[in-house]
Amino acid sequence: MEKEYSGQKKSVVNAKEENEAKNGWIWTIIFSVIAVIFVSPIFIVLMNSFKMKSFINLTPFTFPTKETFVQWENYTRGIETIGFFDAFKNSLFITVCSVFVIIICTSMCAWYIARVQNIFTSGLYFLCVFSMIVPFQMVMFTLSKLSDMLGLTTPAGLIIVYLGFGAGLAVFMFVGFVKGIPLEIEEVAMIDGCNPIQTFFHVVLPILKPTCITVAILQAMWIWNDYLLPYLVLDITEYKTIPIAIQYLKGGYGSVDWGAMMAMLVLAIIPIIIFYIACQKHIIKGVVAGAVKG
Repeated sequence: MEKEYSGQKKSVVNAKEENEAKNGWIWTIIFSVIAVIFVSPIFIVLMNSFKMKSFINLTPFTFPTKETFVQWENYTRGIETIGFFDAFKNSLFITVCSVFVIIICTSMCAWYIARVQNIFTSGLYFLCVFSMIVPFQMVMFTLSKLSDMLGLTTPAGLIIVYLGFGAGLAVFMFVGFVKGIPLEIEEVAMIDGCNPIQTFFHVVLPILKPTCITVAILQAMWIWNDYLLPYLVLDITEYKTIPIAIQYLKGGYGSVDWGAMMAMLVLAIIPIIIFYIACQKHIIKGVVAGAVKG
């Protein structure tokens, strides 16, 4: 009887393992197809960036041939037409500085909210969370007018605007992580003679590194690719980011230099893809840590 029972148990376990393996292959195929669908637009853009302009509309889904291949012509024409390197410098400056300011300011704010429990900090936290659900369209015209009045129409001024829009998500993530840091660590630092500023930068901020990287990735991807906010705030006669500069490849009466536009889109995508690939392992780690500890 015991042998019979153990044999039946093994067969049930084997059948279960086979079903799990089968289901695993099915899910792998499904998600592989979904991944191909999501990646295909980037591949199509890359492929068309090496074609003659007249052939992109006719055969957008075919590989370049001897007849349609133009080597680097689209890239050189696009760079000269839109002043790509000036736009790249503006985008890089705005993105790097905005991310740095967001991380420093919101992490300090989150530390204060998590450690000082009163009505003010609770209200501040809920205001930050509430800002995440306010549609941008509700404030865009007021924001544009206020930015003009305060002289925030430069890249440096735009950094302040991005701090306001990026604070909600960043504070939410940092607060969740800070609540999981043992208070005793900070108390020991203060006993050793650290003031609050030293405690934050020498003790708390290094512990926040996973969340800092996660916030940096999410904010950098948003700011680098953002079109509407710089278009509303910046004085575009003097300052252009890459998304704004690319739109100048559209001519009158609906004409578009598709070859140059595809080439410039590739150049705009490459830096953020490299940054994401280099830091992607920290995203889930930071999000999960903040969620669990909060």
